[in-house]
Amino acid sequence: MKRILGIDPGSRITGYGIVETNGRCVSYIASGCIKTPDAEMPERLGVIFTGIQEIIDGYRPDEMAIEKVFMHRNADSAIKLGQARGAAISAVVVENISVSEYTPNEIKQAVVGKGHADKSQVQHMMKILLKLNAMPQVDAADALAVAYCHATVQNTLGLMQIASGTRRGRYL
Repeated sequence: MKRILGIDPGSRITGYGIVETNGRCVSYIASGCIKTPDAEMPERLGVIFTGIQEIIDGYRPDEMAIEKVFMHRNADSAIKLGQARGAAISAVVVENISVSEYTPNEIKQAVVGKGHADKSQVQHMMKILLKLNAMPQVDAADALAVAYCHATVQNTLGLMQIASGTRRGRYL
């Protein structure tokens, strides 16, 4: 079993989602949001860093997956997003947890089946795929989608290694 922490970074709200996988089966563990105060950027980054560290302490993930930076509305937004990613990645790396990165299109393709899905479709699919009782909050759903994407990519890579004879066993 592997426990995966997915992160949807944001300077105001950073979503997190934790899933566990034994190969084909991906199970929901937890999700939520780290909300930063209306403060200067260094203080907000500190909240993200310590929030991720608390999640790591509480759930002990084996791996972390995070959304890659993309040019969204403007350069300022991309810089703030990059800083939030940096705080989250730093909190994980100091704990010697490996980090994988995926583009928004790769994540949406893995969970919805098309790379340009909207947020409500991602929410809906996370509810279905993880058998949740209620629709997760948008940022938490995005983070769960990152973790789910990583789980499916790692399972596929493991199956390819098994098929090629470079790995023994059934699943990751």
